[in-house]
Amino acid sequence: MESELLVFSGNANPQLAKRICEWLDAPLGSALIGRFADGETRVEIESNVRGRDVFVIQPTCGPANEHIMELLILVDALRRASAQRITAVIPYYGYGRQERKSAPRTPITAKLVADLLESAGVNRILTLELHTSAIQGFFNVPVDHLFSKPVFFEHLARMEVANPIVVSPDAGGVERARALAKLLNCGLAIVDKRRDRPGVSQVMHLIGDVKDKTAILVDDICDTAGTLSQAANTLKERGANRVIAAITHGILTGPAIERIDTSAIDTLLITDSIPLRPEAAQCSKIQILSVAELLGKAIRRIHNSDSVSSLFI
Repeated sequence: MESELLVFSGNANPQLAKRICEWLDAPLGSALIGRFADGETRVEIESNVRGRDVFVIQPTCGPANEHIMELLILVDALRRASAQRITAVIPYYGYGRQERKSAPRTPITAKLVADLLESAGVNRILTLELHTSAIQGFFNVPVDHLFSKPVFFEHLARMEVANPIVVSPDAGGVERARALAKLLNCGLAIVDKRRDRPGVSQVMHLIGDVKDKTAILVDDICDTAGTLSQAANTLKERGANRVIAAITHGILTGPAIERIDTSAIDTLLITDSIPLRPEAAQCSKIQILSVAELLGKAIRRIHNSDSVSSLFI
């Protein structure tokens, strides 16, 4: 596109936005984002965006409702200021786990959020590691869905992991685990998990042989770390020499840090798609990997109308 690229950030993860701008060597647009006295979100775009190709970086992580409203109001302000194209860069798509009717009379909130974004004026979506790829179909605008496995692959290659095997902590994550196993040219195992109620899970048994291997647990989200810690303990019980977990979105609510500390996990790799709790920085097991370059490459290619497909490895 002939229009100049301009990046804006909400308050959800300004550190990631700054890293992306540093990689792009592009300015961070100026905007006033705050609160009125009654708590309503206040937005005022201070940079000239007329005819510009604008990217708004805002993961809709907790507090999800607040960050979603910020994003919607930012997009509306940019549209009314005559931005040529508005791409919402959503490294973490909030409400992504509510992508289907899991029980009678329940909403599909992931679709509702998609409708709100389109109504606000978003022309394109760039996101990372959706809970399920089917969410792309909730939008009637182009969606570029990136995966974090290149970031993990590069780091694991530098670690020179001996005798690896990639493990999915449940049946639903097999496709994600298989993709990383293919890059690492290693085997695949699956932990069979039965969930009785939200936030509570029980590991039943392991499909695959992890004895004397380095088990690499791969998942998109770590919330309370119950599934992850149980899976890691099972792998060690089945003879794994070492357990490395690779998680894209580190929500880490409630007892998550304590569970990680006391679990059989040796190293937990987490991206900076969302800001981590302060306690996470003090956990010796956690290593943070940045997705700024991956998102920066995608932003540059979208702006230049180049193919983004090579980033989907």
